[in-house]
Amino acid sequence: MKDILELCKSVKSNSGYIASLTTAQKNDMLNVIASALVKNEKAILDANKKDLELNSDKPKHILDRLALNSERILAMADGVKKVIDLPDPIGKVIEDWTVPNGLNIKKVSVPLGVIAIIYEARPNVTVDTIALALKTGNAIVLRGSKDAINSNTILTSVIKDALSKAGYNSGFIGLVTDTTRDGANYLMTLRDCIDVLVPRGSANLINTVVQNSKIPVIETGAGNCHAYIHATADLEMAKKIILNGKLSRPSVCNALESLLVDKTITAKFLPDIIKELNAKGVEVLGCGEAVKICPTIPLATEDDFYTEFLSLKIAVKVVNGVDDAINHINKYSTKHSEVIVAKDTKATEKFLNLVDSACVYVNASTRFTDGFEFGFGAELGISTQKLHARGPLGLQQLTSQKYVVQGTGQVR
Repeated sequence: MKDILELCKSVKSNSGYIASLTTAQKNDMLNVIASALVKNEKAILDANKKDLELNSDKPKHILDRLALNSERILAMADGVKKVIDLPDPIGKVIEDWTVPNGLNIKKVSVPLGVIAIIYEARPNVTVDTIALALKTGNAIVLRGSKDAINSNTILTSVIKDALSKAGYNSGFIGLVTDTTRDGANYLMTLRDCIDVLVPRGSANLINTVVQNSKIPVIETGAGNCHAYIHATADLEMAKKIILNGKLSRPSVCNALESLLVDKTITAKFLPDIIKELNAKGVEVLGCGEAVKICPTIPLATEDDFYTEFLSLKIAVKVVNGVDDAINHINKYSTKHSEVIVAKDTKATEKFLNLVDSACVYVNASTRFTDGFEFGFGAELGISTQKLHARGPLGLQQLTSQKYVVQGTGQVR
């Protein structure tokens, strides 16, 4: 564990460097990173191929998250460039006031310090995290999974080498190459080196970090996302939202996992949407009421309604109105993203007010819960907790604040 400790100490010792850079310097560094990713495409793909070969027996959704190609590398580079165009959140005066004794007090945005992230499978997280940390003046400790160790290593190496060659100190970036459980558990104890820890991955990973970390945690969540089709829904719109939410990328956390249909429209809507889902290769599991209407689908278990499938599978529940839908979601949801498809504004307002999730939608796909789609440039993850930050973790969410107090000799 000595190597992990020394790495984290080194990153912390360089945290002042990244925190002190100007916006122009940080943007130049991001430009260097974007160019380096494109120039080193072959080396990155070669390393990623090794990871794919080592994990060839894994489920399709794991391989999809792990896989890189030319298009995805270009998308990573474009994501870094988008961060350049975003306002620098550091050093902003959030509030400014003077108290009766003449003291001037400013609340100013500052970096969090050293952020560590423990994540699974997805190598693009390596690039997104470095870009966000850099723009917000934060040092970063990366700890990816064994599945992606070759991809994460080459990406970090390409970025650090490019920054060094451009005359910048890249010591604020550190990659933990120990992918053992003991290594992760040890990393969670290094409170003297790390200010904030973010877990990103399966429910099991997130729960392990939340329960064991000695470092303050920003909890990102698994995505058991729901769509509720209200009695007043435009059914063609509902089909598009369901099919997009389930099919566009089933392996990600904002994919649709549960479908709730109002009892009054099940007879005319449920057989049709199930037929379309089945035709696209989706396994549909249904509650007792749904199975009565569509006897060909298997009966869902209680656990199915709690499950983030991350695959071509969906659980269907017939509900008796908006209150029943809200109660079901608040019980089974992971508090990530939920949508109501409806024309009734009273129903949509109630849904928006009472569903306790990070993102709630009216007549739009849950697939929009994403840092890029929200205009954040990138994201560190989707926070499903309520303290500090909730929803996509973009630049603003990776800052803290300090109070700058100026006086003229006042004493108390």
